[in-house]
Amino acid sequence: MSKEKVVLAYSGGLDTTAIIPWLKETFGYDVVCCCIDCGQGDELDGLEERAKLSGASKLYIENIVDEFCDDFIMPCVKAGAVYENKYLLGTSMARPAIAKKLVEIARKENAVAICHGATGKGNDQIRFELGIRALAPDLKIIAPWRMTDVWTMQSREDEIEYCRQHGIDLPFDTKHSYSRDRNLWHISHEGLELEDPSVEPNYDDLLVLTVPPEKAPDKPEYVTMTFEAGIPKSLNGKRMKVSEIITELNKLGGKHGIGIIDIVENRVVGMKSRGVYETPGGTILMEAHEQLEELCLDRATYEVKKEMGSKLAQVVYEGKWFTPLREAIQAFIDVTQEYVTGEVKFKLYKGNIIKAGETSPYSLYNESLASFTTGDLYDHHDADGFINLFGLPLKVRAMKMQELSKENQK
Repeated sequence: MSKEKVVLAYSGGLDTTAIIPWLKETFGYDVVCCCIDCGQGDELDGLEERAKLSGASKLYIENIVDEFCDDFIMPCVKAGAVYENKYLLGTSMARPAIAKKLVEIARKENAVAICHGATGKGNDQIRFELGIRALAPDLKIIAPWRMTDVWTMQSREDEIEYCRQHGIDLPFDTKHSYSRDRNLWHISHEGLELEDPSVEPNYDDLLVLTVPPEKAPDKPEYVTMTFEAGIPKSLNGKRMKVSEIITELNKLGGKHGIGIIDIVENRVVGMKSRGVYETPGGTILMEAHEQLEELCLDRATYEVKKEMGSKLAQVVYEGKWFTPLREAIQAFIDVTQEYVTGEVKFKLYKGNIIKAGETSPYSLYNESLASFTTGDLYDHHDADGFINLFGLPLKVRAMKMQELSKENQK
């Protein structure tokens, strides 16, 4: 009789390597590893050999970079979705994309369970599990770090020793470094000195994608981008797909010290955590998109869109991607993007993105209206009646307060 299968979300790191023999020993499962490439670069080198050596029966390496960019990143860019005014959702957007692929592989392999290595303190356990539940409610979910009765390892040393006992002698080190998560959009850092909010980050040690602004070039660099219906189409005159544009913007932004965020954020599980995020290309893309929206969106739509963007950020941060609410917000956002088409120009200089002009065939900016010598469309006398009506509630209340004040003085 063949063994039941479990699909393991596998990164090749120490945690998920130790989980392979643990799953076999604890549950008797046949372990199918699935590493999902969201643009984490050379972290994927040598995974095949490592997974097999650790006892996995199979390893999938699934490249979902373009799907991640088109179906997960771009809805958030178009919405201007930023969590707590700073965090550009790099990890939050990737988790539902990964969950979707894990479910696909589980179905293909006829697996009965999906296992992930997220801890019991973080947001990722929620994002993975809400995604899996929404797409495959029948699959079992195994989260070793929450199963303290059967998962007894407490430290890196414990995990390395466990691996050795099971014939897995890999070059893992015992020193604690930053806890990082990387994909095409960003890299996050937690741990070490960042655990004390009073301590300045050691940027020389910490940064991977970018440089501190003071080490950026002394000369600014101009960048031109075009958008069609809210989606970036070209960079400096060259048409590219979204993933290529983000890759190039990462290089440009990294060179000029763009997109470093140090934040104490409110996790879903109720605690505050401090992290540093590097999002060089994403910061530029969000800013360029918003720059064009200023021209193309009317005031009332823009106002509601800002609220919807903030709501979407919360929904995505909390792992609720596969919900009717996210679909409804995204549908609203897509309507607002129909005419967000045009060109933006800006310069990058020591951590800053400085506007240098924008044009759109759908621009609502009217030069004759906006100039001091207004034309036929605007009669200054109209402002009299407008201000009278617009300010009427204030005036009525002030008159009432005046009247009451006089009565009290009698």
